[in-house]
Amino acid sequence: MAEGLIPRPGFKTAWRAECGYLRRSRWDLAFVTVLPLAVLVVMAWLLSAGGMRALPVAVVDQDRSPDSRLLLRMLDASPGVSVVAQPDTPDAAFSLVRRLDAFAVVVVPRDFTRRMRRGEAVAVLVHYNASYLASGQSAMRDIDDAVGAFNARMLPERLGAQLGPARLRAAPIAAQATVLFNPGRSYALFLLPLVAAAVLSLCGVLAMTVATGRELRDGGAATWLGDRPFPAIVGKLLPYVLLFSAYGLIFALWVAHTHGRGPAGSVALLALGQVLLHLAGGGLALLFVGVTRDLGSALSAVGLMVGTALAFTGTTFPLIDAPAFVRIWSAMLPLTAYLDLQMQQLLMGVPARHAWRPVLALLAVALVAGGVGAWRLRAAVRTS
Repeated sequence: MAEGLIPRPGFKTAWRAECGYLRRSRWDLAFVTVLPLAVLVVMAWLLSAGGMRALPVAVVDQDRSPDSRLLLRMLDASPGVSVVAQPDTPDAAFSLVRRLDAFAVVVVPRDFTRRMRRGEAVAVLVHYNASYLASGQSAMRDIDDAVGAFNARMLPERLGAQLGPARLRAAPIAAQATVLFNPGRSYALFLLPLVAAAVLSLCGVLAMTVATGRELRDGGAATWLGDRPFPAIVGKLLPYVLLFSAYGLIFALWVAHTHGRGPAGSVALLALGQVLLHLAGGGLALLFVGVTRDLGSALSAVGLMVGTALAFTGTTFPLIDAPAFVRIWSAMLPLTAYLDLQMQQLLMGVPARHAWRPVLALLAVALVAGGVGAWRLRAAVRTS
């Protein structure tokens, strides 16, 4: 072939070469299409209910009065819990919890009705399984709501009639709790965007690590980079950035519309955040490949840093009192900055002018990690 017909290395050449490689390699194509889409579909199916419903609870009714039976019916009518057993003793109820046949035990004490009608304070005891924290706390919350509804019904109907309206007084201090940004307390609206961002970020970084690492492994890095390495790098990584950004944005918007009232903030910022998240992932891929110069070692580093990122973002477990190393590690993760932006724009409706911090953090990771990685990659090519 004549020299003038040979494509010059650069953005277009790298873009076309990478897209051509994906068309020829069905396993690599499946990894960036079938696998992430299948994971998103499975996650959406698993959390299709939106929240926990009909969690099994046991009720020990030691009073066995019409009022205690009314409380039991109101508990069972609550959508979040279901009364599955009414054992005679608390010990028998706790055995159900140990067998995981119930997540909470409600004990209605003796003289429940008599003390309530005399205007005395009477406690309904609730024991929940904190080993399964999410299930136990969800059951506890619905039980508390049912008890509050029982109080609201009993106070005017029964106590007012017996004690007289003059003796009924409102509590001097009352706490009114209002749920912000997720009024339906939907686990799907909270978890699906978080897990999807983590999974897509991991898949994207793995794909980009393989795309760059195989050039070193197969001896094609010098041809790929040519004399214009930075456009060539962008051309190789950009198909993955755009593909995974599209997956993430479409899925986040679907979750917001299906389980909520749509995105509360800027869709444009969500799209920018997705692109920057995967650009930062590309920077990490370059860094790991450039520093290790070995595809297997680079993939191991991806698993260590990106694969565990969700646990260190502060979205599932707070980092307020965490050791300094954990807080520094969290600040270095692109997923941490992106999830801050996603929460702000998807659920909270934070004004766009307050989004500069996560945007700059993502941009910094992309530039610093990508710059160092590209420099080390060129050095590896020159010394090979």
